[in-house]
Amino acid sequence: MRIQWDSALVGATARALDRRFGGARIRAWHLDPVQRRFALFLREAVVVWDLHPERLGMHVLDPEDPPPEARPLPAKLTRAWSPPDDRVVVLETRRIRGRPPLGQIVLELLPNRENAVVCAGGDATVQATLRTREGDPPLRRGFPYSLPRPSTRQGIHDDPGDPVWRGITSLDRDDARRALLRQVAWTSPLSADALLRDDGRELLARIRRAARGDSSGDEPSAAAVILGRWGPQPYPVALPERTVEEARDVLDAFQKVAAGDGEGPPGEILLPGALVEALEDAVGRAGSRAERRQEERDTLDDPARLQGWGDLLLARFGQVPAGVESVTLEGFDGTPVRIPLDPAEGPDGNARRFYDRAGRLRRARKELPARIRAAQDELRRLEDLRERVRRGEADRSELEAVVSTDRSGRPSDGPTLPYRRFRSSGGLEIRVGRGAARNDDLTFHHARPGDIWLHARHTAGAHVILRWDGEDAPPARDLEEAAVLAALHSRARTSGSVPVDWTRRKYVRKPRKAPPGAVVPDRVGTVFVTPDEALAERLRDD
Repeated sequence: MRIQWDSALVGATARALDRRFGGARIRAWHLDPVQRRFALFLREAVVVWDLHPERLGMHVLDPEDPPPEARPLPAKLTRAWSPPDDRVVVLETRRIRGRPPLGQIVLELLPNRENAVVCAGGDATVQATLRTREGDPPLRRGFPYSLPRPSTRQGIHDDPGDPVWRGITSLDRDDARRALLRQVAWTSPLSADALLRDDGRELLARIRRAARGDSSGDEPSAAAVILGRWGPQPYPVALPERTVEEARDVLDAFQKVAAGDGEGPPGEILLPGALVEALEDAVGRAGSRAERRQEERDTLDDPARLQGWGDLLLARFGQVPAGVESVTLEGFDGTPVRIPLDPAEGPDGNARRFYDRAGRLRRARKELPARIRAAQDELRRLEDLRERVRRGEADRSELEAVVSTDRSGRPSDGPTLPYRRFRSSGGLEIRVGRGAARNDDLTFHHARPGDIWLHARHTAGAHVILRWDGEDAPPARDLEEAAVLAALHSRARTSGSVPVDWTRRKYVRKPRKAPPGAVVPDRVGTVFVTPDEALAERLRDD
């Protein structure tokens, strides 16, 4: 699911949650920074917000026991609301036992700033947040949370009035659209075209009532599934020429969108993101192993040729000069044969070297088919598990049997990993190689083809991987922070400005016989950054 949140949809969603779950008992909450997902475990249901730019939406699932890494919260959901004409949902809680008694869970649904913030106490002190922000005050743990500034658009509580409408409708279509979005509350690109029709004011009144929760008693509180920017999505009212089907309310519209393909929400939605990601890593490594086995078989030298070189060296022993790197001898069939030599060895030593290599190649040719089958079987097994996870047919224990995790549910971060882990301000994982000898391992065994690869230009330094599964470029801020880490972990760390190259990992190749860490990237972009140790410390996630 990927939807467009606007203030009308956010307001209607908050009020629908309040109607359905106001007073419900909360069991726990879980903030998953890997999947960028927030889950609230209620006795009646599990409400999940997807906050990844490529997966924006909300799911209401059947009740389930919280996973071990979830944070217990013995409390009641006392109220769900949204500031007028804003894209923020506030869930107010009151603890049944423990202190502080009051708390808030805030879901910020603003484009490119999607966030989940858990606060405690009357001053709303931040306990956990998906994304941090600088500013005054900053959004970080231990600081009080402040809601965004109130909307200044007209018509929050009632019709904006004839002068506003006359001013907008007197403009040409494009200017009228821009003026509508800038001046009038509860409007958005989703509804703008419909609102510029002749009956637009009446439609805006219905949107406003649905968003504010003040529909009249004789007006149905129906919602709809409409065509949004990325396909079908919920909306609090039906829109002309965009409505796919009607729904009982906004939550029912979310359910219809999630079930649009007949399969319901993704099966892995309540699995820890670190486990799902580690499974993806395991699939990638298994695929690389299978490819290497195939390449090894396809590039094996001919043992008969090596055997023949050894035989020819011994047969023409007296014709081989000492200390040369190659020699051309007449073959047994009369044709000349050029043979590469080790200058430090004599003819007999080189012959033994060729016999040894020929023997190893014969053994490899005999063993490789079984090794290729084993690698392919392992890849198929992991791909099958990944597919069953997506369909919701695999449980957590199967994933834990495949990947090594610690008690928090994240992959073990011991010294065997070839990278250090950081987390960008936007919640994306950044992996920084632990030196030249381990850069190749990070790039080719611990990164997906679509991930972003970075390296400081024209200098020695760590390979850096920004985990990203979107088709488009990653958010500029996350890319810049990954580039800062690449600059900081290079020999240019003391420079004032460092050019850092970046591309998709699939466009990075390793030349044959290249030294450790030496690669050739293609389709490269460049950003210029200043190394910042304070930023690295703030982003550290080890």
